[in-house]
Amino acid sequence: MTDGTTGGRPGRGDTGPDRTKLIITGGAAAVLLAIIGGTGGWMLAGDHARQDKVASDAIDAPTPTPAVRSSPPRERPKPTVSASPSSSPSQSQPSGLTVPDLVGLDFEEARDELRKLGLGWQLIFGSGDSSSVRSTDPAPGTPVRRGVTVKVNVAGAAPPNEVPDLVGEACNEAGAELVEDGFSPRYPNGRSGTVTRQQPVSGTVGRWNDVVQLWCGAPQSEEDSAPAP
Repeated sequence: MTDGTTGGRPGRGDTGPDRTKLIITGGAAAVLLAIIGGTGGWMLAGDHARQDKVASDAIDAPTPTPAVRSSPPRERPKPTVSASPSSSPSQSQPSGLTVPDLVGLDFEEARDELRKLGLGWQLIFGSGDSSSVRSTDPAPGTPVRRGVTVKVNVAGAAPPNEVPDLVGEACNEAGAELVEDGFSPRYPNGRSGTVTRQQPVSGTVGRWNDVVQLWCGAPQSEEDSAPAP
């Protein structure tokens, strides 16, 4: 029999069952470590993926808009309009119109010229014999607006003038006729209706600028105008 030693050296008696068991045990341990390592790597990879997803969700989540407190708009104070002193029509509304030069004209011609320009007139007669214009107020060249009355100073006295017959005419038309003829109409009871009476009566010889009164209203019927028995 042999004891497993050949020539003083151990023989290959170590290939027995103990060595085989050791090899199997080592291999199983290596496989187990590989499984544990793979499982740990998978768990770490999953944990990193969850962290990345949380970070991505945090970035994509809408940022809440801070509430803005709005205050009601302030009411602006209204500008105070100060009352300005009243000015003459010629200064407040310039229209490019000026008083014409009427000096030396016959007063009737001067009146017609003012009428064409849309200006009023007031004839102021003197005491001489001339019918020419001596001066005007405003003076010639003064800027005015339409409708302004110009005072016309005539060198001579007012000439004679005969009162027309106005009874039965419309009140407004009768008044315009008096102005055209050089008289100043007055309406004691208003200007509606027709002229029922006038004073002075027609045919009276007066002077330019004399006042003629017109009573206007509903025309009288023949029964009302007939004298009582």
